[in-house]
Amino acid sequence: MRVHKLTIAAMALAAGLSLTACQNDDDGTDRGAAPPAASAASSTGGSGSTGSDQQGGTEADGKSPAGTGGGDGTTATGGSGGSGENGKAAKCRTDELEITAIDATVGGDDRGTVAVDLKNGGGRDCSLAGHAGVDLKTDSGTLSAERTGEPAPSVVLKDGERITFGITYPINDSGGSGVRITGLVVTPPDETKSVTLDWPGGATLPVTDGSGTPVQVGPLGSAGQGG
Repeated sequence: MRVHKLTIAAMALAAGLSLTACQNDDDGTDRGAAPPAASAASSTGGSGSTGSDQQGGTEADGKSPAGTGGGDGTTATGGSGGSGENGKAAKCRTDELEITAIDATVGGDDRGTVAVDLKNGGGRDCSLAGHAGVDLKTDSGTLSAERTGEPAPSVVLKDGERITFGITYPINDSGGSGVRITGLVVTPPDETKSVTLDWPGGATLPVTDGSGTPVQVGPLGSAGQGG
């Protein structure tokens, strides 16, 4: 009977030892798996932190990321939209202006008048300052108009807007054939490229020795006798 009890006790002890060993094996497996999981989390967190630092650094430097439409777009629009340095409109180019001329002589005047119209057709605002250059082509050569001496304003023309200036000249009432005018050459202010137009005024100028009334050009905004 004692032998049977000892055998049962031995079997119980062996079962206990086996259960303890199994529990120890399970704990060992969990502890071994935890460090790789923590390591992976740390690696993922590090990559995210680097991205944030790079973005933060970009913002702190005040620079826009490549490919954004920040200040560069505004600057580029300001160059092609027609503004120059400090927001001022760039000067009007000859090719951007539609230039026409009409007879504007008023009956009873002792001088003839031609009104020259400058219309901005360049698709942007542009500026004009000073006097236009005016030359008359004649059968005796080229005659350059003199300035009236009046102050010349500086103006900004929006796209589609226009401004006019006047040319005055002596009327040929001498009864002679005079000097025949064959064309009008207009050079916009501060430009070197000219436009040649048909002369719409009187067909001839009186022949003088240089002491008569000159051909004169008024400032921008003038369109009649006396500017």
